[in-house]
Order: sequence, then C-alpha cells, then structure tokens
Amino acid sequence: MTFTERVFSGMQPTGRLHLGNYLGAMLQWIELQKTHECIYCVVDLHAITVWQEPAELARSIRQVTATYIAAGLDPQRSIVFNQSQVPEHAELAWIFNCVARLGWLNRMTQFKEKAGKDKENASVGLYAYPNLMAADILAYRATHVPVGEDQKQHLELARDIAQKFNNDFRDGIARLGYADGVFFPQPEPVITGPATRVMSLRDGTKKMSKSDPSDLSRINLTDDADTIARKIQKAKTDPDALPSEPEGLKGRPEADNLVGIFAALTGQSVAAVLAEHGGAQFSGFKKALADAAVARLAPITAETVRMMQDPAGIDRILADGSARARAIAQPIMAEVKDVVGLVRA
Repeated sequence: MTFTERVFSGMQPTGRLHLGNYLGAMLQWIELQKTHECIYCVVDLHAITVWQEPAELARSIRQVTATYIAAGLDPQRSIVFNQSQVPEHAELAWIFNCVARLGWLNRMTQFKEKAGKDKENASVGLYAYPNLMAADILAYRATHVPVGEDQKQHLELARDIAQKFNNDFRDGIARLGYADGVFFPQPEPVITGPATRVMSLRDGTKKMSKSDPSDLSRINLTDDADTIARKIQKAKTDPDALPSEPEGLKGRPEADNLVGIFAALTGQSVAAVLAEHGGAQFSGFKKALADAAVARLAPITAETVRMMQDPAGIDRILADGSARARAIAQPIMAEVKDVVGLVRA
C-alpha cells in the first residue's frame, strides 16, 4: 500500500515548554507544516502516567496549545489538538497492548529512568507508555515522526508493533483489500534541526529538561526578558575564552551548548558564530546571547500570555483540531476492529 506522507508529533503538558523544545522540535515542526500534512498533539494522556493536579493539568494543556501557536504553528494548516479528545488513541493503544510483547517493553530505558528505584510503585500507564505512543502515530498512519534522541527507541518499538500487526493479521488485512498485506506503515524518524539537543544551562552534559528541579537550568518560553538575561548570565561556563573554530569546543560542553544555542537562535552556523566571537570572554558573549534570545522569544511569550486570557478561544482551536484528527483516525480504527475480529455497528 502507498501511504500518504503524514507527520505526527506531540509534547506533554507537564511543566512549561522551554528553549530546548523550541529549538529542538518546534522550529522543525513549523518548517514541516509548509511541505507536509502535519498533526501536532498535546499528549495529555501521556501526562497522567504520573500524578497531575487536575486544575493545573487543564491549564497546562491550554498553555502548551497557546505556545504551539505563538511559536508559529498554524492551526488552519496543521491539525492541533489534545490527545484525550480523540478516543481512537486509547482504543488502538489497547489493541497494541495485546500485540506488543513484555520483553519489548522491558527493554525500554526511559521507564527505568522515570520509575527509578521505586518501579514497583510506578503506574501501569508509565510502563505501557510506548504502546500508547505507537498508537498516537499509527492511528493516523503517520509516515514521519520528528523525535528527539530520547524517544528514538520508542519509535523503533512503534515500527516493531506495526510490523507484528501486519504479520499477525495478514489474512484479515488482505480480505479488506490490502493486497500486499500492509495495513500500517513503518514510520521514519526525523531527527534534524538547528540545535537538536539543547543542554542544561547548569550542566552542559545533561539535556535541558522541564523536570530539572533548578529553574536556572532552562529558559522557559514564558520567561520575561529580565529572567532570560539573568539565567544566561548565571549559565555555567569554563574560564577560557571562546575558541575561533568549532574544533576548539571539543571537551567544553557548556561552551559548546551556548554557542549552539546562539547559532540556532540567529540562524548562523557554529563556525560563523565563532568567527565573530572567537577570543571573546563569556561575559560579553552572554550579553549577545541574551539579546538574541529575548529578540526571538519575547514575541512568543507575549502572544502566549494574550491567548491564555481567552481560554475559550483555545478550547475552540482544540475542538476543531480534534474533529479533524478524528476524521482521519476513526475510519482507520474501524478497519483495525474488522481486521482483529471485533464486532461493531
């Protein structure tokens, strides 16, 4: 079967979106919507795999949606919605719970990292999270998935689940008219972008993260100009001046991170940044970086704040996106039920 090229990706509404989300994913999403059919989701069902305070969760769903749009996602050109409004995600996830093997999930490193030493008290949802991620993608037969390195293993699992479903139900798939026996595609990862992996401002060896207990480790997309400048001034650096060539960044993770962020924010190459700032001390470079960050992020922050003053307007965007998403997912899920042998009206 020839599949329509379709992009799917999403972010959890837990904590505030930060510079790493913007440079590592959202800039790429914005570019992809110019050339592809794109579906961008606020994955709220994934969020509740760990405890969320309900009122805060609802606020976060709206804030992430507002940030998506403020950053440049067009809800007319792309489908923007929250996962829980499209029940096909959960329905297909249960089918995949019955297709995926325990051994596959046992190999998922992210569960071990998130559950820590107290994994006996982790939710079943956190353990089965990768099956829901596979359903998110395959409910739309998405062919391309922008993912970070930390999610690449989960995408490999989605490919395995798709292959096993196609193999297990080959006869039923053929009876539906799929002569080649292929019902689900093998989604491909898209791991490119100006700064695919943005690191912590406090430790250049760790990824910038919403879950880091130190707010100084990240620049949130809701931070005001003074906060952005303060965080960059406090960012960890080494005592040496900036090198004049990229080779000089090796073994200097904090310097490498700040130069990479500056390059991504200004649309330059790392070599071009170092050609301009090589030999400078970090104090001057940090000021230039703060100015670049404020110039790029201040309009996003302002538009997010404006949109959050009209939650009903955000809800209308999510309702429209959910209806458009269901129009794609519903017939696919109906055929899944036919293939599996479930009786439906």
